[in-house]
Amino acid sequence: MDVTMTLLLVDDEMLVRAGLKMVLDGNQGISVVGEAGDGLAAVQAVEALRPDVVLMDIRMPGMDGIEAAGRISALPQAPAVVMLTAFDTEDFVADALDAGAQGFLLKSAPPAELVDAVHAAARGELHFTPGVLRRVVGLAARTSQPRHEASVLAELSERELQVALGVADGLANAEIAEGLFLSLATVKTYLNRIFDKTGADSRVQLALLVERARLTGNLPAAH
Repeated sequence: MDVTMTLLLVDDEMLVRAGLKMVLDGNQGISVVGEAGDGLAAVQAVEALRPDVVLMDIRMPGMDGIEAAGRISALPQAPAVVMLTAFDTEDFVADALDAGAQGFLLKSAPPAELVDAVHAAARGELHFTPGVLRRVVGLAARTSQPRHEASVLAELSERELQVALGVADGLANAEIAEGLFLSLATVKTYLNRIFDKTGADSRVQLALLVERARLTGNLPAAH
């Protein structure tokens, strides 16, 4: 790739950082420009190196990743922050979002997903491990003010609604395509139409829209 995206790795375990660097450095235009072993060092490294993205553990001695993410997000021209952890409790997910994180991945995520998440964050997109996405949606849907989900979703065709439901369930495009016997290109086309009709500008926003409709009993029937 012509454009190199810079990345800061933050984890208190040196071996974990070494493994992440091996996977990410030089992969699809990613350049690891620095490492840090705790939250405070991460904030200082961001100020010194100005990376595009920070991939950071949550549980660390001293300043943890949540507090560090909040401080980093408050900096001028702040980089995107993706949280990486072995845990996916709802408290961690909610706290990471409140701190301004743009992604939340489990350490068990495959290398390809790590690469995708880093690039998505650099583009300003939210990215969550599929299993975590449903937790995010459930939390936010219960705390968000209701919008006119029913009327918005009623504008979708039957197939578009089925694709939207797949997104809300945390499925990747390939999984949606397989489940609905569609090509990947067709699913992407449907998603573009869905975003246009609903006004959602990310998969997370679309998932929230669908989940709020589910919670209020206003979800149109998908046949």
